[in-house]
Amino acid sequence: MYICTMITFFISVIVLVLGFLLYGKLVERVFGPDPNRPTPAFTKADGIDYIALPTWKVFMIQFLNIAGTGPIFGAIMGAKFGPAAFLWIVFGCIFGGAVHDYLSGMLSLRHGGVGLPELIGTYLGKRAKTVMLCFSILLLVLVGAVFVYSPAVILKDLAGDGTNTAFMIWALVIFFYYIIATMLPIDRIIGKIYPIFAIALIFMAVALMIGLIVKMPQIPEIWDGLQNRSQTWGGKGQPMWPYMFVTIACGAISGFHATQSPLMARCLKSEKLGRPVFYGSMITEGLVALIWAAISSYFFFGGGAAEVGGSFSDAAPTIVTKVSRNWLGIAGSILALCGVVAAPITSGDTALRSARLIIADFLHFDQKAIGKRLAISIPLFAVAALLLWFNIANEDGFNVIWRYFGWANQTLAVFTLWALTVFLARERKGAYYLMTLLPACLMTAVSVTYISIAQIGFNLPLGWNRVIGAAVIILCITLFFIWKIKNARK
Repeated sequence: MYICTMITFFISVIVLVLGFLLYGKLVERVFGPDPNRPTPAFTKADGIDYIALPTWKVFMIQFLNIAGTGPIFGAIMGAKFGPAAFLWIVFGCIFGGAVHDYLSGMLSLRHGGVGLPELIGTYLGKRAKTVMLCFSILLLVLVGAVFVYSPAVILKDLAGDGTNTAFMIWALVIFFYYIIATMLPIDRIIGKIYPIFAIALIFMAVALMIGLIVKMPQIPEIWDGLQNRSQTWGGKGQPMWPYMFVTIACGAISGFHATQSPLMARCLKSEKLGRPVFYGSMITEGLVALIWAAISSYFFFGGGAAEVGGSFSDAAPTIVTKVSRNWLGIAGSILALCGVVAAPITSGDTALRSARLIIADFLHFDQKAIGKRLAISIPLFAVAALLLWFNIANEDGFNVIWRYFGWANQTLAVFTLWALTVFLARERKGAYYLMTLLPACLMTAVSVTYISIAQIGFNLPLGWNRVIGAAVIILCITLFFIWKIKNARK
């Protein structure tokens, strides 16, 4: 029996908001936005991708693009580790994810709206640029494939047809939509309906938070112990380091976001809008993750599964459906689930759009003519379709692709954070580079440790996780200061 009720959750919400108001302001001051500098929305206006949009629309689109299913499904799966998930969401979001999103978005804005590989090449060199070009496209195509699965599952359940045929039909409908949305100008579909979907997602979060306040369920608090609660499932489980840091990605820090920020960097009217759009949307995503982490803690550890007619082994999409229906009623659950369905769909199509633009930037291929857009998009759609077919045809296909996506996602954040660290070390006086150096070292250790001990990687003994992580952090810090000393001499 837990003495306190959701104290950790409420403190976490307050700290996230303070993070935006205080630390976000500090990060903005360090970058130094110039409200008088013309933005790419005006200097490169083309009516397709470079279009000035109202700030509220840019925020909504950015939030929906980066959200996907990450802050929901990731928080649900991450809550199984226990209340440590709350700490990772809060501190990872404030000091990692929001800084990562803001600085990558602002650098793209400052460099004319270029994509992530171009930024990596500017600060880490041509070889890193080539690696990131391939890595980014691979990740974005993976996103386009994996973000078909969860909305298709929810849609077939909402339609009352749980057959595989219904799932395949919905998956094909979503994929066909990807093709249309990726090709059209950004203000045709994305600029018009995405803000509506974002409002639905925010409604879901607010409605469920009200449900939490009304129920005030007893869930594990951080002072009840930060032990790995996933290890209690019949003696099995995954080590918290690094699995929790990969499982909860979009709610804390996600490399995928750095591929999406340039889309909105091409639509912002002023550099001063960067903090509410880039930093603010990440904080909002963290709030969504906190809400679902609290709900899931109740589901797994506080009797919530029995209340909604679920079980401990339910998959994340099933938990979302059962909780929404039970807590919000039929009408409320439909609106809430529309937000959950829209989030991954919109992230999937903007992922393929980002892949098209990254390739176009690399080849210096103008995108005004639809024929040139098709020339790049058709091969991308073909690869995504193959991955989708693998996902459907294999019983464990989704889980396999998702594991690779999770690792690739955090590895992308590693490259971005190191590029941002080099930027701060070169362009800003003082020790402001610590803002990104520390998250860069942490995420490098997460990615290396995960691929070392995971079954999809080198499958080393799980007990080596802490040694590998510590060694990587020490090595990263050492190599950075060696580089810094050499750079100072030059």
